[in-house]
Amino acid sequence: MFKKVLIANRGEIALRIIRACKELGIKTVAIYCEPDATARYVRKADEAYLVTPGPLRGYLNIYGIVELAKNVGCDAIHPGYGFLSENPQFAEACAQAGITFIGPNSTAIRKMGLKDEARKIALEHGIPLLPGTPPIKGLDEAIDYAKKIGYPVMIKATAGGGGRGLRICYDEEALKRQIPIAMSEAKKAFGDERVFIEKFLERPHHIEIQVCADKYGNTIYLGERDCSIQRRHQKLIEIAPSLLLNDEVRRKMGEAAVKLAKAVGYDNVGTVEFLVDENLNFYFLEMNTRIQVEHTITEEITGIDLVQTMIRIAAGEPLNIKQEDVHLDGYSIQCRINAEDPLNDFLPSTGLVTAYYSPGGFGIRIDGHVTEGYNVPPYYDSLLAKLVAWGSTWDEVVRRMHRALSEYIIRGVKTTIPLYIKILEDEDFRKGNFSTKYIEEKLTSLLYEEAKDPFDLAVILSAAIVAHSRV
Repeated sequence: MFKKVLIANRGEIALRIIRACKELGIKTVAIYCEPDATARYVRKADEAYLVTPGPLRGYLNIYGIVELAKNVGCDAIHPGYGFLSENPQFAEACAQAGITFIGPNSTAIRKMGLKDEARKIALEHGIPLLPGTPPIKGLDEAIDYAKKIGYPVMIKATAGGGGRGLRICYDEEALKRQIPIAMSEAKKAFGDERVFIEKFLERPHHIEIQVCADKYGNTIYLGERDCSIQRRHQKLIEIAPSLLLNDEVRRKMGEAAVKLAKAVGYDNVGTVEFLVDENLNFYFLEMNTRIQVEHTITEEITGIDLVQTMIRIAAGEPLNIKQEDVHLDGYSIQCRINAEDPLNDFLPSTGLVTAYYSPGGFGIRIDGHVTEGYNVPPYYDSLLAKLVAWGSTWDEVVRRMHRALSEYIIRGVKTTIPLYIKILEDEDFRKGNFSTKYIEEKLTSLLYEEAKDPFDLAVILSAAIVAHSRV
């Protein structure tokens, strides 16, 4: 087992990895940029070091991070998610320095990282795909392909992920407008402007299969997560298991995910994503070669610690569970508590957290890094915490999550908590009647009246004036 692990990430996932390492008796090293100097994960690590330059580039400095890990005696690096987690060069740099990368091998990362290559591999192995194209060479070629596929179509970044570089086009005029925008966004986000076109499903479920593979050819799947509740292709609420799938479709999707993982020699924890239509036809979307934000709900229904599993696999241990031993127990929901304003087009909200009170009780888990006095910086993803609920039935987990959301208090910045309360009260959500267009179609009915912060100075002064006028 490893002696010291550097965590090449920040925020709640860094804290999650620190906890997993502590339980395994592994020392931890955190890295931070100046905005995170007082962050909770920095304080919880055994050692912490400032990385530069800048608040963002420091977390993307491949050789600086690897050199630091080497200098402080680390024998492994965990990349978390985002930043360098799916960068094959990072995995290769670790190997060259004699440091273990806690994730899959660089070849698997590279093969699955390019969406057109991943589609080719899926096609070769009989995994269903939506009609699509190779990387397009120009607008005229895009128009010709779109006519053959049929509108609507989705423009997708070849090296994309995280919802960036995606554009939906319902006609040729939209395609002409969106191609250059998508290419520009892809270039900025991934350093690769190439895009391709894929048939767009109007109201699918976005369902992903969790896979685990060791270095000895053992590969299993741990059920699925329904990630359909999203806005602008960014997930908000995730559910495990899906309310849509039956046992047969679940098995077929799991076997397809395992087949794909084996095809690229995958050797760690990863996720294969699919779109599923109303007739339960499923289509390969992409593979994420890292731990997912929503891994928590798979842990809740399987009892398997996925972060520790990643570490054990990277250390050379074989999987200690077989496919027939995997059982899904109950239901779990995760709500991403984001510092965003749902009443103002989900604009990010930054500033000082003036009050923080987290819910608790049976079946409630919080993976977060926020406390009272935390300053939400403008440089990073808006995720503050992940609120997770477990229940033995769907009705129980919905009621438990609603109760927990109602207890959750974060003041000083706007969050998605009140929106989630409305969603948990919505009859369609409770019945499982939702797709990837749920937020888009339902947002008007989910609007809420913003609660007044009792500690806000303006509210205090207003109350004082009213009280004085009554004297």
